[in-house]
Amino acid sequence: MQIPPERLDQIAHRFAELEARMASGTLEGEAFVRASRDYAELEPVAKIAAEVKAAREEMDGLQEMLGDPEMKAMAEEELAHLKATLPDLERRLAIALLPRDSADAKPAMLEIRAGTGGDEAALFAADLYRMYERYAAEQGWKVEPVSINASDIGGYKEVIANVTGTGVFAKLKFESGVHRVQRVPVTESGGRIHTSAATVAVLPEPDEVDVHIEDKDLKIDVYRASGAGGQHVNTTDSAVRITHLPTGTVVTCQDGRSQHKNKEKAMQVLRTRLYDAQREATQGAEAEARKAMVGSGDRSERIRTYNFPQGRVTDHRIGLTLHKLEEVLAGPGLAELIDALIAEDEGKRLAALSE
Repeated sequence: MQIPPERLDQIAHRFAELEARMASGTLEGEAFVRASRDYAELEPVAKIAAEVKAAREEMDGLQEMLGDPEMKAMAEEELAHLKATLPDLERRLAIALLPRDSADAKPAMLEIRAGTGGDEAALFAADLYRMYERYAAEQGWKVEPVSINASDIGGYKEVIANVTGTGVFAKLKFESGVHRVQRVPVTESGGRIHTSAATVAVLPEPDEVDVHIEDKDLKIDVYRASGAGGQHVNTTDSAVRITHLPTGTVVTCQDGRSQHKNKEKAMQVLRTRLYDAQREATQGAEAEARKAMVGSGDRSERIRTYNFPQGRVTDHRIGLTLHKLEEVLAGPGLAELIDALIAEDEGKRLAALSE
């Protein structure tokens, strides 16, 4: 997909304009923050655009040199090199110019729930959570548990965590869906392979300005926490249940030792779920544009199978199988899957633009 020359000039002009504003020393407060963000987003695009423009101009110059017998051989060699490298530059620029999801730069709320399979599904949910923790550590992100509902044998019936860092949602958004595991459970004495599942939801976490919640729209109940948690359990009304009356969304949190902390965490989860509902409504209106994306975004869609006997992981959306199960669960292999999903999504959206 070739970008028109006038578009390259527009990018260069806009970047030079931003550079001048940033260097002027006159920007303050919100204006400086906004200009800094725009500069950071445009800088890599402007760099590739400049490379594409320089390569095109060099090709034009080399074409003229072909008429000179003394320069022809050298010009042909240089032209062959540019013709081999320019398409990749053009593609990188086209990808950089693809419309971005406005939530890509946001942190994310990671929610993992045990599905079919009882105790084994809960153990698998815990395995998935540790996998994402390891991947996040490699990315330099921070994972902070918000709510954990543990099972009796060490798994998780449900775990919700906040993941912060650079480009969190952009990389994790394709993880939403049903993850299936095939293995011999620790509780199985006969050595039979069982199939269990867990659901993963990755929701972009909004800024407070993204979602406005009125106090009058909230019903807040406090009660005594139950389950593991030490001496405070069943002695104080520290657990919090928040109901958003207009939507009927209910969030509970009882992990913290104080009612205040639990309310704060519950509000964080509520804001995220309401923001996600707003995005779903918007994306529903843009269904045609979403057809080009990897997966449907439906969290009931089976997206991946982890097969322990054969040591393989298969992502069903892109038909990719990696025979490196341990590496995937340890983090590095997951990076390979996520990068492949992003590349597939970019390729589909580029193809859709070219139609």
